[in-house]
Amino acid sequence: MTGTDKVTYRAIEVTGKREFSLVTRELSEPLPGQVRVRVQACGVCHSDALSGEGQREDPSEPRVPGHEIAGVVDAVGPGVGGWKVGERVGVGYLGGQDNECDFCRRGDFVNCTNQPWTGTTVDGGYAEYTFVRASGLVRIPPELNPVDAAPLLCAGLTNYSAMQKIDARPGALVAVQGIGGLGHLGVQYARKLGYRVAAIGRGTGKAEHAAELGAHVYIDSSAEDPGEALQKLGGAAAVIATATTGASMSPLLAGLAPRGRMVVLGVAPDPISVQTVPLIFGTRSISGSLTGSSIENEDNLAFTTDHDVRPMIEVMPLAEAPEAYARMMAGDACFRIVLDMGA
Repeated sequence: MTGTDKVTYRAIEVTGKREFSLVTRELSEPLPGQVRVRVQACGVCHSDALSGEGQREDPSEPRVPGHEIAGVVDAVGPGVGGWKVGERVGVGYLGGQDNECDFCRRGDFVNCTNQPWTGTTVDGGYAEYTFVRASGLVRIPPELNPVDAAPLLCAGLTNYSAMQKIDARPGALVAVQGIGGLGHLGVQYARKLGYRVAAIGRGTGKAEHAAELGAHVYIDSSAEDPGEALQKLGGAAAVIATATTGASMSPLLAGLAPRGRMVVLGVAPDPISVQTVPLIFGTRSISGSLTGSSIENEDNLAFTTDHDVRPMIEVMPLAEAPEAYARMMAGDACFRIVLDMGA
């Protein structure tokens, strides 16, 4: 069963480094185990750099970037149950577990060894249509419009999953480092979960935004050592690190309270330097967090709906995707750019 009579669709392909092109593709039927999704909106995320900067196994192969996809089921492939044409769905960076590998058999779907990376190893959402493994689909609540839902499917889930990993009482100090596409949502999640929130940014340009988003305190890391500043506040039960440089994350460990945890979300090209004394004396820890499974994403969307967590977005049409990507990479987005296929 299909929900369209179209035979072609528009997509943005990238090869090499930032060699974007708007192309027309033939619309095919979904393969077994897949659904075809009519894309309504797609967020522009920093992880799109894996495709946009040619950081793939074969950068010469055309790839459609984008992994914050909100849309509607348009066709259901053979062997797919539980989904029907017309349902509002989304997909994030993890494109659906295989339910067969050792990690899946133990219930660890995030670390599935045979999982497509949407927009990186398979085509993503800078297009009017995309194809998704059914196990990667996320149901979108009716209260969420597509342009708001799109960033929540990756940037939102990434923060939500990280918050589930910290062991902190209500009212404990939780710091969010980096007030950008990830961090501006992290501040909201931390506040809605009942924590005392410290936002950490470079300069004072985003201090007002941080307060509007729910931060109790703003720390300018260019004016004072953020670790020392957190200790003056009593020490952080957790630090959510969303910036994209390891050097900016390194001082944060010293700001943790005993048994505090730094959860790293930002993908950085340089290493994080860790001093062993504060790590050991105080039993502090540092860990990474990779989004979450499709069912956890539904939990995430339920939370954002109930607690009014929303991204701050700019909307651009599909044809302007290369410009949107360039602005995102330059740090000029405030705070998330979303491609609207109906614009």
